[in-house]
Amino acid sequence: MANRTTRINPDPLDKIVTSLTGRDVESVRKRIEAMEHLLEGLIKIPGTNRKIGLDVILDVIPVGGDAIGALMGAWMVWEARNLGMSKSQMARMFGNVGIDFLLGIVPIVGAIPDYFFRSNTRNLKIIKRHLDKQHPASAIIDQR
Repeated sequence: MANRTTRINPDPLDKIVTSLTGRDVESVRKRIEAMEHLLEGLIKIPGTNRKIGLDVILDVIPVGGDAIGALMGAWMVWEARNLGMSKSQMARMFGNVGIDFLLGIVPIVGAIPDYFFRSNTRNLKIIKRHLDKQHPASAIIDQR
């Protein structure tokens, strides 16, 4: 019986690892867009054109859930820092995360304003404007 060895092509695996850990603009953009989708657009509400994500879902957990959502939103600002965004842009983004945290601090009832004030989507728009201006080659056409 011949010993068959299956070789895995490392290129696709390298692409995945690079997009998760890479500091290049395209990798950062993909990570930020993925986080925004997770936090704001994970599940479509039946009968509507609106989506909710973990940010609203976590609001059912008193204080801790909203804190987790705020930390995940703050991570997006951290990634923006790695892109070289200005302090004023990052302050605005942290302000969005702070407002979102304060709106959602009341358990369950806080999910309602959190549903309408989508801080992560706002922050993604700020980041995309920066990237489109500073790194136009990394622009991706939205297919949503």
